Amino acid sequence: MTEYSDGFLRDILTSTRVIAAVGVSPNPVRPSHYVARYLGQKGFTVIPVNPGHAGEEILGQRVYADLGAIPKAARVDMVDIFRRAESVPGIVEAALAELPDLRTIWMQVGVSHPEAAARARAAGLRVVQNRCPKIEYQRLFGELRMGGFATGVISSRL
Repeated sequence: MTEYSDGFLRDILTSTRVIAAVGVSPNPVRPSHYVARYLGQKGFTVIPVNPGHAGEEILGQRVYADLGAIPKAARVDMVDIFRRAESVPGIVEAALAELPDLRTIWMQVGVSHPEAAARARAAGLRVVQNRCPKIEYQRLFGELRMGGFATGVISSRL
């Protein structure tokens, strides 16, 4: 697993406001669905991207066919990729071309593409591979403790 400092991940999670979730599913038992739901509950605006469900709603948000269909006024600053690694280069290229406010490319657990990551970094973006923002949020902000996990994060919250 690629190593990222807690400060790097915390900075992404505290500065991100709008996330385009590429490959999000309307099926509530799919990881992409419950990750998107959790992030929405934490105050992020999550825009679903899934060509098979374009025009529908997932978690109360309109689903877009691709990143280029998202209105520029949405000001997407992170793309969270729930697709296989072979899809990542095209998603990164589309994100670079279509999302002027983009600051982060995040690839979910099991997804990494070193060349696409290098392309995104060369364009000035932060990149995370093979990690889940839901898990990192819970770990960094002490929420995993509620599930019985030792997070190493000291908190006075119950």
